[in-house]
Amino acid sequence: MSTDDRPPTVRQLRLVVEAEDYEAAVAFFRDALGLPEQAAFSGDGDARVVILDAGRATLEIANPAQKRMIDEVEVGRQVAPRIRVAFEVDDASEVTDRLVAAGATEIAPPTVTPWHSLNARLDAPAGLQLTVFQELRDLADRATLDGFGTDRES
Repeated sequence: MSTDDRPPTVRQLRLVVEAEDYEAAVAFFRDALGLPEQAAFSGDGDARVVILDAGRATLEIANPAQKRMIDEVEVGRQVAPRIRVAFEVDDASEVTDRLVAAGATEIAPPTVTPWHSLNARLDAPAGLQLTVFQELRDLADRATLDGFGTDRES
């Protein structure tokens, strides 16, 4: 059986973030960014968690050179921590403005990237650095361009 024929063993990617200011983080990600609340739980000692639906999840693994290149393209300098969260949105400019109004700090405004997306970089509640991005070309179209493809062996 090839790897393409195997059923997926992972059903969901869940990024767990500790937020000192829980209320501010929930208001930002749920209300300002618009991630629908899937579930919420509370427990002893004021323990609280909310699970927000972020649509389809992917895990992007970049080597140090790629991380530096993304910072250079999006921001013009090295700013990203080891983990940065990226959200695909329909309108990167509008979402950037909305998130800044909700308390995010704009690191870099929406910028067209070499990989044909419009990306903005923000510092957000809970100590997260975000990229909001809008795809300007579909994946099939971008796959025909130089530098796009897969690392998978044929």
